[in-house]
Amino acid sequence: MQKRAVISEFLGTLLLVFFAVGSAVLGVEYIGTLGIALAFGFTLLALAYTLGPVSGCHVNPAVTLGMLCARRIDVRTAVTYWVAQIVGGIVGAALLFLLAKQVPGLKTSGAFGSNGYGDRSAVGINIGGAFLAEMVLTFLLVFVVLGVTHRVAVVGFDGLPIGIALAVIHLVGIPLTGTSVNPARSLGPALFAGGAALSQLWLFILAPLAGGVLAALAHHVTHPLGEERVVADEASAV
Repeated sequence: MQKRAVISEFLGTLLLVFFAVGSAVLGVEYIGTLGIALAFGFTLLALAYTLGPVSGCHVNPAVTLGMLCARRIDVRTAVTYWVAQIVGGIVGAALLFLLAKQVPGLKTSGAFGSNGYGDRSAVGINIGGAFLAEMVLTFLLVFVVLGVTHRVAVVGFDGLPIGIALAVIHLVGIPLTGTSVNPARSLGPALFAGGAALSQLWLFILAPLAGGVLAALAHHVTHPLGEERVVADEASAV
């Protein structure tokens, strides 16, 4: 395991939380739901091109789990990435919290870009609906990541459909749960929001991971391992 790959996952997750979640915490009144969705999509797109050749730019434990289930990475790599992503998400949220405290009158407790269901959902979605939504939304993200990559790394134009997918996912998911699809993204803000954000956090860890596993299983059916290797070999030959 290369140290720079682990640092890339830490830094990438930190930046995703700081800028993308930051758009919701600091700018929702100015950019709205569409702006937040684009902030997440564009941030991931930029990170994919920057860090993809180094670590694959998972910056998401659900993506890493999908890669593990698809046999793109080994268990040791997955665990190391998970630790880096979780720490990165917490540090990113801490920096965002520090910045938010410099804005007079900005409330951070209870919300702070965290995810939720019931009375913490814009449409009041119940717990079952929230779990289903997060699982399906994460399924799309991980399925796209697995489909456009033939290795652990994001290369070439791979980052474009991944960024677009995340933006679309947020357009659908923000009114429902605030959109997690990423346990590390949910954990950091919830720690600083406290209260119900922490009590509901379990769903935004389990549902995305379940979606990642299902995406890997579906990918195995639609893109058999042998076929992937042939495509990768043909691409290398070109």
